[in-house]
Amino acid sequence: MTHPSPIVRKKTRRIYVGQVPIGDGAPIAVQSMTNTLTTDVAATVAQIERIVAAGADIVRVSVPTMDAAEAFKLIKQQVSVPLVADIHFDYRIALKVAEYGVDCLRINPGNIGHEDRIRAVVDAAKDRNIPIRIGVNAGSLEKDIQEKYGEPTGAALVESAMRHVDILDRFDFQNFKVSVKASDVFLAVDAYRLLSQQIEQPLHLGITEAGGARAGSVKSAIGLGMLLSEGIGDTLRVSLAADPVEEVKVGFDILKSLRIRSRGINFIACPSCSRQEFDVIATVNALEQRLEDVVLPLDVSVIGCVVNGPGEAMVANIGLAGAKNKSGFYKDGQRQKLRIDNNNIVDDLEAQIRDYIAKAEREGSIAIKQVDE
Repeated sequence: MTHPSPIVRKKTRRIYVGQVPIGDGAPIAVQSMTNTLTTDVAATVAQIERIVAAGADIVRVSVPTMDAAEAFKLIKQQVSVPLVADIHFDYRIALKVAEYGVDCLRINPGNIGHEDRIRAVVDAAKDRNIPIRIGVNAGSLEKDIQEKYGEPTGAALVESAMRHVDILDRFDFQNFKVSVKASDVFLAVDAYRLLSQQIEQPLHLGITEAGGARAGSVKSAIGLGMLLSEGIGDTLRVSLAADPVEEVKVGFDILKSLRIRSRGINFIACPSCSRQEFDVIATVNALEQRLEDVVLPLDVSVIGCVVNGPGEAMVANIGLAGAKNKSGFYKDGQRQKLRIDNNNIVDDLEAQIRDYIAKAEREGSIAIKQVDE
């Protein structure tokens, strides 16, 4: 029962990472990055599978050595999600993973040496239709740019990015996306705003090194939210010092809150107070864990009392309004005869939600829109 997003996205060039469309109005892709040793193939594959189960469209894997490149070949054979190889400096690694079927190269052309090496990588990307991501980071700007600006600024990040863009332009290569990440929210936002005005290629958003799960999620939500609300951004990664699965969850929560892309259940829940007739916090936490497998977008309102409960329930797909002993139950804004026993809320509400989803899927109900529509 969510309204369409009012955000008008900036038109960008369409590229593909594997089969995932990026730019030109395609759904904003959510990605994460493995933090296992790439040479530990089994551990990396297992983590990729968990990241994908959380909803990731694209997964990035660091490939720092030729041994890691050989491991990447085995990893690629065992997963179906598009993989981005993160490579720095050594063009030979880029050539090797291109041979092994990488879906995108994260490599800055200006950092891999002489022009013949750059041409070799670009030619390999052209031959195999592999896009490149130019990734500029405030913490690793070129020395002369650092000296010119004195400190990282939005203009400094964009100047660095445009150096790499110009190299690809010189080789007539347009199949790329760009990121200009910083750990400071305002610096990153300024850089992306400036870059968005200068190129037509898709932008990959991120607040880099954002911090731990809580602080990093807040910084990412603010920074990415500012940009996304202005229509800027075609892919994103939430960078957290946490399990990569959490990055994916937070990424979708950001998109969901802006009504850009929905996946899974959107819980509307009160912070609870002495009016609550059941333990709202424990109920919502339990339901979130039990219903993590749900991918269809659904609004579920769980309010602990009758003050705001009925009003919130009437604008949700499923709603619960707390009352003494048994709470009011709503479907698609309509109060039902059924009342939910407060002593068995989690089990009963989970059953009602799953029944609702099953019925909607059978009937093709318009109450639930398919993911990414």
